[in-house]
Amino acid sequence: MTKSLPAKLAKPDDVVDRDREWGLLAEFLTDPDPAMRLGIVSGRRRHGKSYLLQALSEQVGGLYVTAVREEGRLPAIQRFSDAVATHAGLRPGSLRLTGWRDVLSNALDVTARSAHPLLVIDELPYLLQHSPEIPGLLQQLYDERQRGAWPGAGPGPRLILCGSAMSVMHELLSGTKPLRGRAVVDLRLGAFDYRDSRTFWQIADPLTALKVHAVLGGAPGYRPVAARPHPDDGFDTWLTRTLLDPGRAVYSRTETEYLLREDPRITQHTLYYDILTAIANGATTPSKIGAALERPRNAVAHPLGVLESTGYIRREQDILRSKHPVITLADPVIRFNQLVTLPQAAAVEQGFAEQVWQQAAPTFNSKILGPHFEDLARDFTRRYAHTLLPGGLPGPVGTTEVADQAARTKHEVDVIALAAGERPQAPRARIALLGEAKATAARRGTGDLERLERIRALLADQGYDTTASTLALYSLHGFYPDLVDLADRRDDLLLVDLPALYGS
Repeated sequence: MTKSLPAKLAKPDDVVDRDREWGLLAEFLTDPDPAMRLGIVSGRRRHGKSYLLQALSEQVGGLYVTAVREEGRLPAIQRFSDAVATHAGLRPGSLRLTGWRDVLSNALDVTARSAHPLLVIDELPYLLQHSPEIPGLLQQLYDERQRGAWPGAGPGPRLILCGSAMSVMHELLSGTKPLRGRAVVDLRLGAFDYRDSRTFWQIADPLTALKVHAVLGGAPGYRPVAARPHPDDGFDTWLTRTLLDPGRAVYSRTETEYLLREDPRITQHTLYYDILTAIANGATTPSKIGAALERPRNAVAHPLGVLESTGYIRREQDILRSKHPVITLADPVIRFNQLVTLPQAAAVEQGFAEQVWQQAAPTFNSKILGPHFEDLARDFTRRYAHTLLPGGLPGPVGTTEVADQAARTKHEVDVIALAAGERPQAPRARIALLGEAKATAARRGTGDLERLERIRALLADQGYDTTASTLALYSLHGFYPDLVDLADRRDDLLLVDLPALYGS
């Protein structure tokens, strides 16, 4: 009997944003191909993976099962068997399956009775700790269900594997792994962008929204555990009663420890904490990180690789200079913990959160808010500046250093965008934008513009094409009137204040 083909699945109202991701998963699920299909969904903790997949499963009556970290092999097999039985309309305990092959085969068979045959296994890495044979068994089942499919039979089983341990999930499809070449979806669920995050939190004040994003990023899973008091009621009060409250689930020290436990390879927590602290304090290369720890560069190479593969750090290249990596922290809550909470953890846990926060104000402004504002300036340039730039959508966006031989110095460029089609580190590349981002209390003036003009001239002398370069100033607190007047008369000058950053 041929199953009726499903209509396009509408995204539920309670799933915020994620239009592209929902569309991709809905297309994967409604593909009428009778062969089995595999999808991989990964993402950091609190990015909303489970929420999205539960909504998808509920929409079509799929079977959604999640692994448990503390559960052993036999209890896991029994619990999954009970889930399969319940989905089939049987009472729990009626299926006595003794191995994973039987569990997985029965799960796929049970879901295949539906017009939308979906099986979701969430937090797969927990299962692999005691049952590493699962990917190999899934490969066998996948291959068997390719040969057994026949035209007109309706869509075959759709299996989605999900997990938060990024390195484990990414290795599922790598090298000679059993599932390599078999997934048609490899979705890496990121955090909300800073504008969507403000909307999700319903924060009226853009400066408050920026500060919340600077300490929590755009992970949607933080709002349910940190929305009271609301940030608009006072950022300082909100922060001391959430990230600096040891009794709250979002206490930054507890949250950081939980995040680091997600990856089974992170065992020497002291070393990893020291590396994260060095990066938070501004060490941006392996050599500088090693020096901060008084260790040779080679001693930090492996842990840096682990942190990069897990998504806790980013390693980006200088846009113009080759072999100049720029290492930064990817997770704002870890940066906050290493710079603010951890140095004063004893005082925080004795109830002095307000005093600790007052003392940490200079650190927050210079090492958290400032770098985060620069990050958002680059994000703005990637996502939104094309509507303001003469050349439209720019190419690669990042940072660079420009040598000034005459002044015997180097100029750090907070934001640089190449023209569309240009490659990073290419000689004589066309430069679309040069920008400076400052989160200081002072307004920006013509002195900042003159510095950018000097950098543009230096780059032109070095052979880069700057004839169509826009000069951009990003300011947290606006601009002096004479600079605003200049911007009104010049086509090559872009001023971006906080309202503009947030699209007002």
